[in-house]
Amino acid sequence: MKTNVEVQKNINETPVSLIRRFSRRVKGSNILQKVRGNRFYLRKDNHLKSKTNALNRITKSKEYEHLKKLGKIPG
Repeated sequence: MKTNVEVQKNINETPVSLIRRFSRRVKGSNILQKVRGNRFYLRKDNHLKSKTNALNRITKSKEYEHLKKLGKIPG
């Protein structure tokens, strides 16, 4: 996502009013709202990766249960 907001300085415009005008233009274009909306967005893992993670979880839990039955892990 790339959106440019451009503001040209008028002849008798102070730097403060230029910054204020730029800020209003940015707010009006909803750039900040889009960026803040995507801030914590995480893409889903692909199918193969999620499947591999699930298989690893299953094998580790089986191994843990086996060691627990043997008494090598307290609990």
